[in-house]
Order: sequence, then structure tokens, then C-alpha cells
Amino acid sequence: MILITIALAIVTFIGFGLYKASDLQSIQIVKTVTIKGSKQEVFDMVKYLNNFPKWSPFLAEDPTQKHEVKGTDGTVGAQYHWDGNAGKDLGFQEIVKIDEQNFIGMQCDIQKPFVAKPTFDYYFAETANGIEVKQDFKVQSALPDAFFMWLFSAKAGMEKMNEQGLNLLKKSVENNK
Repeated sequence: MILITIALAIVTFIGFGLYKASDLQSIQIVKTVTIKGSKQEVFDMVKYLNNFPKWSPFLAEDPTQKHEVKGTDGTVGAQYHWDGNAGKDLGFQEIVKIDEQNFIGMQCDIQKPFVAKPTFDYYFAETANGIEVKQDFKVQSALPDAFFMWLFSAKAGMEKMNEQGLNLLKKSVENNK
């Protein structure tokens, strides 16, 4: 009887987890920040990948992370490679589209600690309060990966990390004055 109860509890947990995970197969996180600075200054802070260490939330979490820019910085095809957490984090992000002072599209290729290919799209707009930067993050996952993201509340962590990155971007531009 005890084994049947345990088995039913496990099946129920896995069933519920797969149901919840189905919502995490496609994640989109949109965050915005308003920055006091010129549109060119804000745009260049994102466009030039050599600036990324100034506002990277990942580097803030792991200051020993190694990184390098490959290709011509600030152009389509430029890549920011990282290797952190003693080899446990590995990947790169690549600029795939630029609309000068309006939009930057980036594709990531994460190899460790999991395999994923999220995108980061950045939109820039002038407002009365400064330059609004909107970050649109998207990632697709298979159901097993989404189950583990549900299990470990990964979406909440992603939201926190994206918000931290935009706050560091704001701080980096505004403290540069």
C-alpha cells in the first residue's frame, strides 16, 4: 500500500510538472529601462561587445569569467565568447542585425551548463525622460528541458538576470558622464 501511494505521488508530481513545463517551452521576457544619456551613447554601449563586461549580469555573478570579442566589434557577425564558473559556463552571443540607433538583434549559442539558443533583441527610443531600452528575450525549449526549468524556477532567475543586466547598462551609461 505504501509503495502504491509513493508511486501515485511520483506520477502525480511528474504529470503536474510536465503540465506546468508545457508553458515554459516558449519563454519571452520583455524588460525596459530608461537611461539618461544620448541615444548614440546608449546604443553604442550595447552595439560594441567590448562594452558588455561593463554591464554584464553574468560577469557580475562570476568576476573570474574569461571573455573575448571575435570579428569586427560593433558589426553584424561580431561575437562575444565567454567561459566561466571554472569551465561550467560556455557559449557566445553574436550580433545578427543592426538598425543604427534603433535596434540590435543578438543570437546566443549556449553550450554549458545546458544547450540553448536564446535571442536578445534591443529596441531604442527617445522619450521625455531619456532613452528607453527595451530588451526582448526569447528561448525555445524541449519539454524535458522545460520540466527542469519549472523544477528549478528558471524563468524567475532569467527575469531577475535580465533586469539586473538592464540596470547595470543604465548605471554604466549614467556613471560615464
